[in-house]
Amino acid sequence: MAALFGSRVRRLRTAAGLTQPELGAKVHVVGTRITQIERASGAKPTFALARALDIVLGADDLLIDLWPYVYREAFPNWSRKFMEYSAQAVAIRQYAAHVVPGLLQTEDYARAVLSLDALLDGEEQLEERVAARMGRQERLSSPDRPELWVILDEAVLRRPVGGRAVMRTQLASLLENAAERHIAVQVLPFDQGGHEAMGGSLTILTMPDGSEVAYTEGSDYGQLIEEPADVSRYKVIYDRLRAAALPPAMSLDMIRSAMEGNYRGANLPSRSERRRLAQEQLQQSSGGRLRRGGRRVAGRRSRS
Repeated sequence: MAALFGSRVRRLRTAAGLTQPELGAKVHVVGTRITQIERASGAKPTFALARALDIVLGADDLLIDLWPYVYREAFPNWSRKFMEYSAQAVAIRQYAAHVVPGLLQTEDYARAVLSLDALLDGEEQLEERVAARMGRQERLSSPDRPELWVILDEAVLRRPVGGRAVMRTQLASLLENAAERHIAVQVLPFDQGGHEAMGGSLTILTMPDGSEVAYTEGSDYGQLIEEPADVSRYKVIYDRLRAAALPPAMSLDMIRSAMEGNYRGANLPSRSERRRLAQEQLQQSSGGRLRRGGRRVAGRRSRS
C-alpha cells in the first residue's frame, strides 16, 4: 500500500508539473521526503502530510482514503487482518477490560491511552495514531454503520485515564453514544467476581455473509480466531458476560455516577434484584433502540 500511495503521489506530481523539491516546499517538507514517499522507503507519511499532499495535488481525497491502509502496514499481520474485518463487520460485540474501546474514545482519551505505549516513537507517531483511531470512528455514523454492543468492566469507569477532566468528558461521551439506536453499553460490576475473559478484552465480529471471527487482546498481544468451533466458544463466553452485566439502563446510571466522581453512589441492587429488574425490562420492551436479546425499548429517538 505504501508503494501504491507513492506511485499515486508521483503520478499526480508529474501531472501538476512539479519537481519533488517544489512539491516538498508546498507541503512544508524537504524534497528528499517526497522522494522517500514516492519510493515507499523511509518513514510512512503522517496523516497530516497525506492530507496536505491531497490538497496541493488536487487528489479529491484519494490520498486521504489510501492513508489508513498505508498506516496499517506498520502493524503485525494478525492486527491488520482484524482491522480489515472490523471495517466490514455488520455487528461488533466487545468486552473491554481496561479502557474504553477505540470506537467510543474521545480524542483526548485516545491520546492519553496511545501515549502509554512504551514503543511509541515520538509525538508525530502519536498524533498519527490518534488521527487513525478517530478516522475509524467515522464508520459509526456512515450509512453502513454496524450494530455495536459494548460491555465495560467496572475498572474502565474507575480508572481516570488522562486525568479527571479527560475522563469525565469520556464518560459523558459514552452516555451520548449509548443513546444512539445502533449502540448499546453495559457495565460488568466488580461484584460479579471472576469470569472467563479476565485479563484481556474480547471482540466478536459478524461479517456481511453471516460468518464470525473473534479477537482477544492483552496489553502487548492480540490473537485473531477464525476457526468456527473456536469462535463459537468465545461467543458463549461473551453471552455469559452480557448476562452477568448490568442491564443497559442500570449501566448508564452507573456511568453517570462515575462521571460525577461518586463511585459508591450507584446504589447497585443485589444480584437477584438485578435479575428481576432485567426480566421486567425485557417484558416491557417494545419499539425504540436495541436492548437484550434484540428487543427494543420505546422512548428513544435516534440522533443519527
